[in-house]
Amino acid sequence: MQDLQALFGFHKTPFTRELAENEYFPLPHIDEAQGGLLKALEERMSAALVAPAGAGKTTVLRMLRARLPEARYRVRYVKVTSLGNRDMCREISAACGMNPAGNYPALVRALQDHFENSLETDGLRPVLILDEAHDLRPETLAMLRILTNFDMDSRLVLSVVLAGQHALAKMLKRDELQSVAGRMAHFAVLRLLSRDETKKYLQHRIAVAGAANFPFDKGACESIYELTRGNLRAIDALALKALWKAAAEQDTVVASAHVAAARKELI
Repeated sequence: MQDLQALFGFHKTPFTRELAENEYFPLPHIDEAQGGLLKALEERMSAALVAPAGAGKTTVLRMLRARLPEARYRVRYVKVTSLGNRDMCREISAACGMNPAGNYPALVRALQDHFENSLETDGLRPVLILDEAHDLRPETLAMLRILTNFDMDSRLVLSVVLAGQHALAKMLKRDELQSVAGRMAHFAVLRLLSRDETKKYLQHRIAVAGAANFPFDKGACESIYELTRGNLRAIDALALKALWKAAAEQDTVVASAHVAAARKELI
């Protein structure tokens, strides 16, 4: 970090995941996705967020959680895997601070009681965020219809946010999952950055890190876009590695050659 700080004037390492809420790069399509999800939750409904890997899905979820006041909402986050119904209920129970013991019907009842108590007794709207939901088994995804069914489906108690890659959208189109898809009041979709957005993103992250001057030349910006195709996660990794390559040569400008050399050291 000392070399980067001395050469480029950073006060913290750029392109890391550690960003304050006010440091995120503003993009209309990301703001639109976040706004749609927030509106659905404010209406006590459920929603889905579909995005390719590296498009900012986790960023949207972080910002969404930050915008849900703790005085009104109780948000639980689960990063899912390919589990059966019982094990998925146990994961959700653990995230809720509950005892994850019991058979599947008992776990569902306990979870429903927990969410209902959160709303009726504590006055907090329960929100369950299921990240990487494209990894859910279809039969486990179908379980959400039961988990969100209160008083013969006459009350809105639990809001669920399903977040995952495009396989999630394909799965929700299955006939056997139409009842789950029908519970989603909003479908938000993210995309990868354009060429122009990639350069602006680089400029934003450099400024957030404290540098007064933008160190990437035109060729470097073009190379980063061509190699990452606007994938935010890939941009971060490649840009930081290219900065280190330039620093190793005591170059204050990152060129396409630095980007090419950096690419060879990344998967």
